[in-house]
Amino acid sequence: MAERISVEKAEALFESGDLLKLGEMAGDIRRKFHAEGIVTYIVDRNINYTNICVSGCRFCAFYRKPGADDGWVLTFEEISEKIKETQKLEGVQILMQGGLHPTWRIEDYEELLRKIKKGFDIHIHAFSPPEICHMARVSSLAVEDVLKKLIDAGLDSMPGGGAEILVDRVRNDISPKKCTADEWLDVMRTAHRLGIKTTATMMFGHVETVRERLIHMDKIRRLQDETGGFTAFIPWPFQEGNTLLAKQGINKKIGSVDYLKTLALSRIMLDNIPNIQASWVTQGAKVAQMALFFGANDMGSTMLEENVVKAAGVSFEMTEKEIRHIIGDAGFIPRRRRQDYSLLPEPAVA
Repeated sequence: MAERISVEKAEALFESGDLLKLGEMAGDIRRKFHAEGIVTYIVDRNINYTNICVSGCRFCAFYRKPGADDGWVLTFEEISEKIKETQKLEGVQILMQGGLHPTWRIEDYEELLRKIKKGFDIHIHAFSPPEICHMARVSSLAVEDVLKKLIDAGLDSMPGGGAEILVDRVRNDISPKKCTADEWLDVMRTAHRLGIKTTATMMFGHVETVRERLIHMDKIRRLQDETGGFTAFIPWPFQEGNTLLAKQGINKKIGSVDYLKTLALSRIMLDNIPNIQASWVTQGAKVAQMALFFGANDMGSTMLEENVVKAAGVSFEMTEKEIRHIIGDAGFIPRRRRQDYSLLPEPAVA
């Protein structure tokens, strides 16, 4: 087995400026995981059930404070219509996340999940660790009890949102009211122990250093050694438009080279996570296509609906046909998948 790369070695590789070497190293590791040349994607929809949030993160343009005139909570009827539209387009799951609502208790989330499962045969990929921690606080419950109740109500898997950078210096700066790095990791540790598979994310390109990005990856790697519960890692750059960070002068927009180097290092460092996802939603089709040569093997979601990145002024859009085209044009085989990365039958008209 090859020696595992350290944070220090990874930082030296990043600073070397050798983009092609990083791409070659990451590509070799991707081929070890995915020798067949398949690049996957999922047909699903992001449903944000509310934009009302007490966290007030400096990087977020989506949230609204409680009592804001443009704050909203979706009704179950509205959510149902979104699910119906998703299924008509052969979508297999919904990714459901929202703001940290000040008054919703665990019973409200349980009721929502039960109604969805009663009305629809669809995979529910929902509730990031900050949401779980918030539910636990509001409902005076332990995180494990919250997760058990959600699983019993119909939760199938969890997204890795709210990770940002898993270094508390950074979190105290950009999201001081959100869960700590250790709390985020503990939610995931508990979810994995209870049989819930999750993804992990990293939002970078704001106040963090390159070393802190790599420390973040190392913490994810260590937890994966312990639990094996992460199915994929999704690094995506901070989008500064309309955010408090931008208004305060933090607007160092990440370029494609920085993105590709960071993506490649995630593939190199995370030697125990099988899938790395490209972020076409923030980078656009061409850079996402390049990401396939820098370690990525998954194009993520068709994004039948996306609100959070769009609120920051970024509006890249691609149809399923376009996603399949850029995968095929790069010399790979496009395949639909489920959340667990098992493959689905090919569409009748590919």
